Amino acid sequence: MLQLQILLPAVLNGLATGAVYALVALGLTLIYGVLHIVNFAHGSLLMLALYGVYFLYTLLGIDPYLALPIAVPLMFCLGYALQRSVIATASHGREENILLVTLGLSIIIDNLALYFWTADTRTINPSYAFETVDFGVAFIAVPKAVSFVGALAVTAVLRLLIQRTDLGKAIRALARERRGAELVGIDVDHVYAMSFGIGIACVGAAACLLLPSYYVHPGVGESFVLIAFTIVVLGGMGSFAGALVGGFVIGLTESLGGLFLGENLGRIGVFVIFIAILLFRPTGLFGQRA
Repeated sequence: MLQLQILLPAVLNGLATGAVYALVALGLTLIYGVLHIVNFAHGSLLMLALYGVYFLYTLLGIDPYLALPIAVPLMFCLGYALQRSVIATASHGREENILLVTLGLSIIIDNLALYFWTADTRTINPSYAFETVDFGVAFIAVPKAVSFVGALAVTAVLRLLIQRTDLGKAIRALARERRGAELVGIDVDHVYAMSFGIGIACVGAAACLLLPSYYVHPGVGESFVLIAFTIVVLGGMGSFAGALVGGFVIGLTESLGGLFLGENLGRIGVFVIFIAILLFRPTGLFGQRA
């Protein structure tokens, strides 16, 4: 049996990783909840955000955490522009077309990244990369602790935006009933683009929180988007609370699985959970039947 001194750090690391996973999944579940589509380009846009934060650090010396006010608005603008100029235009209002368009965007972004930046894995080494915080029961790396707090803070801001602002009310109205939203004067196309932009802004925030303890290469988004899809299904499609809880569950499962089974087999538990949810509760933990 593992000692508590080994188990507790694994739990804390799992929670910290799960918070960032939840942040990536929040963007995905917001886009699904409003546009009712699965964004296949989500992982590729996360990869693009990671490269952006990497170059801000290496070329301009901007710390990843200080890059939040830069990366988040830029990714929002990119998401808004993609939805208005590419996705909405090329899909002609058909949801099945949107899936193909986002898949095409993913392929284009991945291959452009491979062409311009090669397949080399890139990392950064900030001064605090190997520093730790003493929580009394265990030590945790500073980047992990900051990513946990930062992900919760961004999630809280997103929740306030959705619950307390006029834009949030319009988003919730459109997610529930498009025709009714149109009848009360909501600009549907604008709110669609805003929702997509906010969802992509979430991956911009996730990139800033991830890079001090992670790496970037053109294929890095694939693993994250698989985890994000699992979290969205686990928590319930369109549920913010489900994305947060699902992120913690998946983060803990991955961390403890790696501890007991080794790094290469650590993610087996994640996909076991995914299959079990599909078999026994397809609506997810917080989802509702249509």
